[in-house]
Amino acid sequence: MAGVGAIRRRAACLLLFCGGLSLAPLAASGRADADPVETVRDTWVLSVTQFDLSALSPGRRVVGEVITRSLLEKLGTVNFRLRLSPEIAFYEGYEWRRSVQATAQALARRQNDRSLLLFRGDPNWRYRRELRRIDEDIERLREELARREGERPVVNEEPVFALSQANLNNNFPPPPRPGAERRFTREQNADAFLAGEVREFHGRFFVRLRLYVLYVDAFVYEDDVIFSMDDVDWAVGEISTRLASALSGTPPARVAIRAYPPDAQILINRGYAGTGTMDAVDRPPGRVTVAVAAEGHVPKTVELDLVAGELAELDVSLGAVPMAEVTIDVPSIPGVAVYHGSLFAGETPLTLRLPIDSLAYVTLESPAGETARAVIAAPSMPGDAFDFTFRLSIPPPSGERRVNNARSRFYWAWGGLWAVGITAWLASGISNGLIAAHNHDPTMESYERALRAHNISNGALILLAPAVGYFVFELSRYLDASNRNAVRISRRNR
Repeated sequence: MAGVGAIRRRAACLLLFCGGLSLAPLAASGRADADPVETVRDTWVLSVTQFDLSALSPGRRVVGEVITRSLLEKLGTVNFRLRLSPEIAFYEGYEWRRSVQATAQALARRQNDRSLLLFRGDPNWRYRRELRRIDEDIERLREELARREGERPVVNEEPVFALSQANLNNNFPPPPRPGAERRFTREQNADAFLAGEVREFHGRFFVRLRLYVLYVDAFVYEDDVIFSMDDVDWAVGEISTRLASALSGTPPARVAIRAYPPDAQILINRGYAGTGTMDAVDRPPGRVTVAVAAEGHVPKTVELDLVAGELAELDVSLGAVPMAEVTIDVPSIPGVAVYHGSLFAGETPLTLRLPIDSLAYVTLESPAGETARAVIAAPSMPGDAFDFTFRLSIPPPSGERRVNNARSRFYWAWGGLWAVGITAWLASGISNGLIAAHNHDPTMESYERALRAHNISNGALILLAPAVGYFVFELSRYLDASNRNAVRISRRNR
């Protein structure tokens, strides 16, 4: 039995040994995965300089400052930058040289300390102690220098994007002079800086941006846009989207659009992009809104998600606007001129093709000077037809003077109502105050003052009723005079 127990113990030890051998590689790989690789240049810093607003008038410079700050706010949404091989090589060499130089300078200082130790005149025991410590530091620095010379630092390929500390404090440093861009970027502890100018161009704003990158030592990105005052938000969004794409280092997306009919106008994010067929163009990745419109066709709006490095193709066919026929005639007078809006459309009898369920303003004029005006309603179903018969008449004299007089009397009535109302309110307040004073200290004099104020208050309240009536009367006269010659909307059944 003892022999069997010994055999079992040996078998258990053998299993544990084999299990340990099998788990050792896993433990080693786990430790390797747990040890993160130390990287340098984990942050990519951009400095936004003060934009040149000298070409703007003083009243317009506020808009330029709004553009600058809005652009800075948009850039705050950029999260990372993808470094390409040339940038990685530049920072790898830069960090290697800086690391080796720092270690070499530290070694030179300790060697200099060893040479000066002989001239300090320290006691023998102190001299030997200091010499031993310096020799240990020199040996350690030599090993450190050899190690740094033999290894290259690992540059972060996807650093975090950040704005410079000055920009975070809402400060914009002035841009550098030509030739001083590299030094300026180093002084700002940045990897790049953005310069721009805003000026007026025939009543519009013209914004130009330039991006300088340190590792290239040149301006690598330039962009400009022209927009009106009403499109400031769109322009800032468009510029920031393009700039964010350039800053992130991702390749641009491409989009090609084919629209029918051939004369259809294509707009991307409210900006004109072309007519009909638009060849593939570079666009920043992200969502864009494509609008296609053509005369006589139903417009369409499509949203696309553009992916970096990929081509998006879009085919848009616009359907024709469904039309209906409207016939206009004046039976008693042939050959009456018909104007659709302000354009001459023809002579009666005339059939107009109008979009279904729409309104059209028409004016008819005979050779004798008789006229008629109306807003006609088109049928609500395609293929239907409406007939409109008009009667012409000599137009009455211009009622502009009558309308002006009615408006003037209405304004006087409105002002009089306010005057009487305020007077009644003040008189009532004064009367109540004097009555309260008389009740507190009744005298003949206070009674007479309270009685006069009470009579004035009653008189003002009595005048308020005819003032309201007169105001309502003048309002009705003004509305009647201003709408007497209004164009009616004609609706006819089939």
